[in-house]
Amino acid sequence: MSTNKDPLNDNLSDIRAFVAIAESGSFSKAAEKLGASRAHMSRQLSQLESRLGVQLIIRTTRSQRLTTAGEAFFTRCQAAMMQIDDAISDAIDDSDQLRGRIAVNCVGGILGESLVGDVIHRFCFDHPDIHVELDFSSERVDLIESRFDLVLRMGALNDSRLIGRYLGDIEIGTYAAPHYLSLRGRLAHPRDLQKHDCLTGSVTRWRYVKVDAHSQYVDVDVKGNLQCKNGHVLMSASLQGNGICRLPALYCESHVQAGRLENVFSDWEVEKVPLYLLYHKDRHQPKRLKALIQRMVTEVPPQLS
Repeated sequence: MSTNKDPLNDNLSDIRAFVAIAESGSFSKAAEKLGASRAHMSRQLSQLESRLGVQLIIRTTRSQRLTTAGEAFFTRCQAAMMQIDDAISDAIDDSDQLRGRIAVNCVGGILGESLVGDVIHRFCFDHPDIHVELDFSSERVDLIESRFDLVLRMGALNDSRLIGRYLGDIEIGTYAAPHYLSLRGRLAHPRDLQKHDCLTGSVTRWRYVKVDAHSQYVDVDVKGNLQCKNGHVLMSASLQGNGICRLPALYCESHVQAGRLENVFSDWEVEKVPLYLLYHKDRHQPKRLKALIQRMVTEVPPQLS
Protein backbone atom coordinates (compact mmCIF):
# COMPACT_ATOMS: atom_id res chain seq x y z
CA MET A 1 0.00 0.00 0.00
CA SER A 2 1.52 3.32 -1.07
CA THR A 3 1.40 6.52 0.99
CA ASN A 4 0.88 9.86 -0.70
CA LYS A 5 3.19 12.51 0.67
CA ASP A 6 2.38 16.17 0.20
CA PRO A 7 5.37 18.51 0.67
CA LEU A 8 2.93 21.35 1.34
CA ASN A 9 2.13 19.70 4.65
CA ASP A 10 5.77 19.79 5.82
CA ASN A 11 6.20 21.35 9.18
CA LEU A 12 7.81 24.76 8.77
CA SER A 13 9.85 24.43 11.95
CA ASP A 14 11.30 21.11 10.72
CA ILE A 15 12.35 22.78 7.46
CA ARG A 16 13.88 25.68 9.38
CA ALA A 17 15.83 23.18 11.50
CA PHE A 18 17.10 21.39 8.37
CA VAL A 19 18.25 24.68 6.81
CA ALA A 20 20.05 25.66 10.02
CA ILE A 21 21.82 22.29 10.20
CA ALA A 22 22.87 22.49 6.54
CA GLU A 23 24.08 26.09 6.90
CA SER A 24 26.10 25.53 10.06
CA GLY A 25 27.34 22.03 9.20
CA SER A 26 26.68 20.96 12.77
CA PHE A 27 23.70 19.81 14.81
CA SER A 28 25.14 21.51 17.90
CA LYS A 29 25.69 24.88 16.19
CA ALA A 30 22.23 24.72 14.61
CA ALA A 31 20.68 23.91 17.98
CA GLU A 32 22.46 26.89 19.55
CA LYS A 33 21.31 29.16 16.73
CA LEU A 34 17.66 28.17 17.13
CA GLY A 35 17.73 27.89 20.92
CA ALA A 36 16.93 24.17 20.96
CA SER A 37 18.66 20.99 22.08
CA ARG A 38 20.77 18.86 19.77
CA ALA A 39 18.40 15.93 20.33
CA HIS A 40 15.43 18.08 19.31
CA MET A 41 17.18 19.16 16.12
CA SER A 42 17.94 15.53 15.26
CA ARG A 43 14.32 14.60 15.89
CA GLN A 44 13.06 17.41 13.64
CA LEU A 45 15.34 16.30 10.80
CA SER A 46 14.18 12.70 11.16
CA GLN A 47 10.55 13.84 11.05
CA LEU A 48 11.18 15.84 7.89
CA GLU A 49 13.02 12.97 6.16
CA SER A 50 10.25 10.56 7.14
CA ARG A 51 7.60 12.90 5.82
CA LEU A 52 9.42 13.39 2.51
CA GLY A 53 10.48 9.74 2.23
CA VAL A 54 14.05 10.73 1.35
CA GLN A 55 17.34 11.09 3.22
CA LEU A 56 18.58 14.67 3.27
CA ILE A 57 21.72 14.44 5.41
CA ILE A 58 24.13 11.56 5.85
CA ARG A 59 25.44 11.68 9.40
CA THR A 60 28.09 9.62 11.11
CA THR A 61 29.57 9.93 14.59
CA ARG A 62 32.26 12.23 13.17
CA SER A 63 30.71 14.13 10.24
CA GLN A 64 27.64 14.96 8.21
CA ARG A 65 27.01 15.85 4.60
CA LEU A 66 24.07 16.62 2.39
CA THR A 67 22.80 13.98 0.00
CA THR A 68 22.16 14.95 -3.62
CA ALA A 69 18.47 15.29 -2.80
CA GLY A 70 19.43 17.20 0.33
CA GLU A 71 21.54 19.71 -1.61
CA ALA A 72 18.73 20.45 -4.06
CA PHE A 73 16.18 20.69 -1.25
CA PHE A 74 18.48 22.93 0.80
CA THR A 75 19.06 25.39 -2.05
CA ARG A 76 15.35 25.96 -2.56
CA CYS A 77 14.42 25.93 1.13
CA GLN A 78 17.17 28.39 2.03
CA ALA A 79 15.84 30.87 -0.55
CA ALA A 80 12.27 30.31 0.65
CA MET A 81 13.21 30.80 4.30
CA MET A 82 14.95 34.06 3.45
CA GLN A 83 11.76 35.27 1.77
CA ILE A 84 9.71 34.23 4.78
CA ASP A 85 12.10 36.01 7.15
CA ASP A 86 11.92 39.12 4.96
CA ALA A 87 8.12 38.97 4.97
CA ILE A 88 8.10 38.68 8.77
CA SER A 89 10.46 41.65 9.06
CA ASP A 90 8.30 43.69 6.70
CA ALA A 91 5.18 42.84 8.70
CA ILE A 92 6.84 43.84 11.97
CA ASP A 93 8.22 47.00 10.38
CA ASP A 94 4.77 47.84 8.98
CA SER A 95 3.26 47.38 12.42
CA ASP A 96 5.86 49.56 14.13
CA GLN A 97 6.06 52.40 11.60
CA LEU A 98 3.69 55.30 11.02
CA ARG A 99 3.01 54.42 7.42
CA GLY A 100 0.62 52.32 5.37
CA ARG A 101 -3.12 52.35 4.73
CA ILE A 102 -6.10 52.96 7.04
CA ALA A 103 -9.67 52.52 5.78
CA VAL A 104 -12.33 54.49 7.69
CA ASN A 105 -16.10 54.31 7.31
CA CYS A 106 -18.08 57.16 8.83
CA VAL A 107 -21.52 58.69 9.04
CA GLY A 108 -21.82 61.42 6.45
CA GLY A 109 -23.09 64.95 6.63
CA ILE A 110 -21.58 67.54 8.90
CA LEU A 111 -20.36 64.91 11.37
CA GLY A 112 -18.25 63.08 8.82
CA GLU A 113 -17.50 65.76 6.25
CA SER A 114 -16.54 68.50 8.68
CA LEU A 115 -15.99 67.18 12.17
CA VAL A 116 -14.28 63.85 11.45
CA GLY A 117 -12.94 65.04 8.12
CA ASP A 118 -11.08 67.93 9.78
CA VAL A 119 -9.42 65.54 12.25
CA ILE A 120 -8.28 63.32 9.40
CA HIS A 121 -6.99 66.33 7.41
CA ARG A 122 -4.72 67.27 10.30
CA PHE A 123 -3.68 63.65 10.83
CA CYS A 124 -2.68 63.24 7.16
CA PHE A 125 -0.72 66.48 7.28
CA ASP A 126 1.23 65.24 10.32
CA HIS A 127 1.77 61.74 8.85
CA PRO A 128 2.32 62.01 5.07
CA ASP A 129 3.34 58.32 4.80
CA ILE A 130 -0.08 57.17 5.99
CA HIS A 131 -2.78 56.79 3.32
CA VAL A 132 -6.31 57.26 4.74
CA GLU A 133 -9.33 56.13 2.75
CA LEU A 134 -12.45 57.86 4.13
CA ASP A 135 -15.78 56.38 3.07
CA PHE A 136 -19.22 57.89 3.76
CA SER A 137 -21.42 55.00 2.62
CA SER A 138 -24.32 54.82 5.05
CA GLU A 139 -25.05 51.10 5.08
CA ARG A 140 -24.27 49.17 8.23
CA VAL A 141 -20.71 47.88 7.91
CA ASP A 142 -19.66 44.50 9.30
CA LEU A 143 -16.17 45.33 10.56
CA ILE A 144 -15.27 41.66 10.92
CA GLU A 145 -16.07 40.90 7.29
CA SER A 146 -15.31 44.26 5.66
CA ARG A 147 -12.10 45.95 4.60
CA PHE A 148 -12.50 48.84 7.05
CA ASP A 149 -10.18 49.37 10.01
CA LEU A 150 -12.29 51.97 11.81
CA VAL A 151 -15.99 52.80 11.75
CA LEU A 152 -17.74 55.81 13.32
CA ARG A 153 -21.39 55.22 14.09
CA MET A 154 -24.25 56.90 15.93
CA GLY A 155 -26.45 54.83 18.23
CA ALA A 156 -26.26 51.84 20.55
CA LEU A 157 -23.66 49.11 20.09
CA ASN A 158 -24.71 45.51 19.60
CA ASP A 159 -21.57 43.67 18.45
CA SER A 160 -19.47 42.29 21.32
CA ARG A 161 -16.69 41.32 18.90
CA LEU A 162 -15.74 44.99 18.52
CA ILE A 163 -14.23 47.63 20.76
CA GLY A 164 -16.39 50.74 20.97
CA ARG A 165 -14.77 53.98 22.12
CA TYR A 166 -17.42 56.43 23.21
CA LEU A 167 -16.67 59.86 21.73
CA GLY A 168 -19.61 61.86 23.00
CA ASP A 169 -23.29 62.59 22.52
CA ILE A 170 -24.90 64.16 19.48
CA GLU A 171 -27.56 66.71 20.39
CA ILE A 172 -30.60 66.48 18.13
CA GLY A 173 -33.00 69.38 17.64
CA THR A 174 -36.23 70.15 15.81
CA TYR A 175 -36.09 73.30 13.69
CA ALA A 176 -38.15 75.44 11.38
CA ALA A 177 -37.80 78.83 9.71
CA PRO A 178 -39.61 81.70 11.51
CA HIS A 179 -41.64 82.54 8.40
CA TYR A 180 -42.84 78.91 8.18
CA LEU A 181 -43.99 78.99 11.81
CA SER A 182 -45.65 82.38 11.33
CA LEU A 183 -47.60 80.98 8.39
CA ARG A 184 -48.46 77.52 9.73
CA GLY A 185 -48.51 78.18 13.46
CA ARG A 186 -46.19 77.33 16.32
CA LEU A 187 -46.28 73.95 18.07
CA ALA A 188 -47.14 73.31 21.72
CA HIS A 189 -46.78 69.52 21.74
CA PRO A 190 -45.00 66.91 19.55
CA ARG A 191 -48.38 65.58 18.40
CA ASP A 192 -48.85 68.91 16.62
CA LEU A 193 -46.21 67.70 14.13
CA GLN A 194 -48.93 65.62 12.47
CA LYS A 195 -50.49 68.87 11.20
CA HIS A 196 -47.23 70.08 9.65
CA ASP A 197 -44.92 69.32 6.77
CA CYS A 198 -42.00 67.39 8.25
CA LEU A 199 -38.77 66.97 6.33
CA THR A 200 -37.65 63.41 7.00
CA GLY A 201 -34.64 61.19 6.47
CA SER A 202 -34.92 57.43 6.95
CA VAL A 203 -36.90 57.78 10.21
CA THR A 204 -40.55 58.84 10.03
CA ARG A 205 -41.50 58.09 13.65
CA TRP A 206 -40.05 60.78 15.87
CA ARG A 207 -39.71 60.24 19.64
CA TYR A 208 -39.68 63.09 22.15
CA VAL A 209 -39.11 63.10 25.90
CA LYS A 210 -40.24 65.71 28.44
CA VAL A 211 -37.35 68.02 29.27
CA ASP A 212 -37.91 67.82 33.01
CA ALA A 213 -39.11 64.18 33.12
CA HIS A 214 -37.46 61.77 30.67
CA SER A 215 -39.77 58.96 31.79
CA GLN A 216 -42.50 60.76 29.83
CA TYR A 217 -42.19 60.29 26.10
CA VAL A 218 -44.31 60.40 22.98
CA ASP A 219 -43.84 58.84 19.53
CA VAL A 220 -45.23 60.70 16.55
CA ASP A 221 -45.62 59.45 12.97
CA VAL A 222 -44.69 62.35 10.69
CA LYS A 223 -44.90 63.03 6.99
CA GLY A 224 -44.17 65.77 4.50
CA ASN A 225 -43.43 66.42 0.84
CA LEU A 226 -39.65 65.78 1.07
CA GLN A 227 -37.75 62.75 2.29
CA CYS A 228 -33.96 62.68 1.94
CA LYS A 229 -31.10 61.01 3.81
CA ASN A 230 -28.88 64.06 3.43
CA GLY A 231 -28.90 66.48 6.35
CA HIS A 232 -27.72 69.46 4.30
CA VAL A 233 -30.67 69.05 1.93
CA LEU A 234 -33.16 68.86 4.80
CA MET A 235 -31.66 71.91 6.50
CA SER A 236 -31.75 73.91 3.26
CA ALA A 237 -35.39 72.95 2.72
CA SER A 238 -36.25 74.09 6.23
CA LEU A 239 -34.38 77.39 5.74
CA GLN A 240 -36.52 78.02 2.66
CA GLY A 241 -39.69 77.50 4.68
CA ASN A 242 -40.61 74.11 3.26
CA GLY A 243 -41.17 72.43 6.61
CA ILE A 244 -39.79 71.21 9.93
CA CYS A 245 -36.53 69.31 10.13
CA ARG A 246 -35.05 67.18 12.91
CA LEU A 247 -31.24 67.20 12.74
CA PRO A 248 -28.07 67.21 14.83
CA ALA A 249 -27.66 70.65 16.42
CA LEU A 250 -24.26 70.94 14.70
CA TYR A 251 -26.10 71.49 11.41
CA CYS A 252 -28.38 74.24 12.59
CA GLU A 253 -26.87 76.09 15.56
CA SER A 254 -25.34 78.89 13.45
CA HIS A 255 -28.68 79.46 11.69
CA VAL A 256 -30.48 79.52 15.07
CA GLN A 257 -28.03 82.13 16.36
CA ALA A 258 -28.59 84.21 13.20
CA GLY A 259 -32.38 83.96 13.52
CA ARG A 260 -32.85 81.98 10.30
CA LEU A 261 -34.15 78.92 12.18
CA GLU A 262 -35.96 78.40 15.49
CA ASN A 263 -36.15 75.54 17.93
CA VAL A 264 -39.69 74.25 17.58
CA PHE A 265 -40.04 72.92 21.16
CA SER A 266 -38.93 74.17 24.56
CA ASP A 267 -40.60 71.60 26.84
CA TRP A 268 -39.85 68.53 24.71
CA GLU A 269 -36.56 67.28 23.32
CA VAL A 270 -34.97 64.41 21.39
CA GLU A 271 -32.69 62.19 23.45
CA LYS A 272 -29.02 62.61 22.60
CA VAL A 273 -27.44 59.95 20.42
CA PRO A 274 -24.00 58.55 21.33
CA LEU A 275 -21.18 58.57 18.78
CA TYR A 276 -18.81 55.59 18.85
CA LEU A 277 -15.50 54.76 17.24
CA LEU A 278 -15.47 51.03 16.48
CA TYR A 279 -12.54 48.75 15.70
CA HIS A 280 -11.44 45.14 15.95
CA LYS A 281 -10.37 43.48 19.17
CA ASP A 282 -6.80 43.01 18.00
CA ARG A 283 -3.82 43.23 20.32
CA HIS A 284 -1.46 43.40 17.30
CA GLN A 285 -2.74 46.78 16.19
CA PRO A 286 -0.45 48.67 13.78
CA LYS A 287 1.08 51.80 15.19
CA ARG A 288 -0.56 53.92 12.48
CA LEU A 289 -4.01 52.72 13.57
CA LYS A 290 -3.30 53.38 17.24
CA ALA A 291 -2.19 56.89 16.29
CA LEU A 292 -5.41 57.67 14.41
CA ILE A 293 -7.59 56.18 17.17
CA GLN A 294 -5.84 58.39 19.72
CA ARG A 295 -6.27 61.43 17.47
CA MET A 296 -10.01 60.72 17.14
CA VAL A 297 -10.49 60.17 20.86
CA THR A 298 -8.61 63.37 21.67
CA GLU A 299 -9.97 65.76 19.03
CA VAL A 300 -13.54 64.69 18.19
CA PRO A 301 -15.21 65.01 21.65
CA PRO A 302 -14.40 68.72 22.18
CA GLN A 303 -16.09 69.55 18.88
CA LEU A 304 -19.28 67.77 19.97
CA SER A 305 -19.76 69.83 23.11
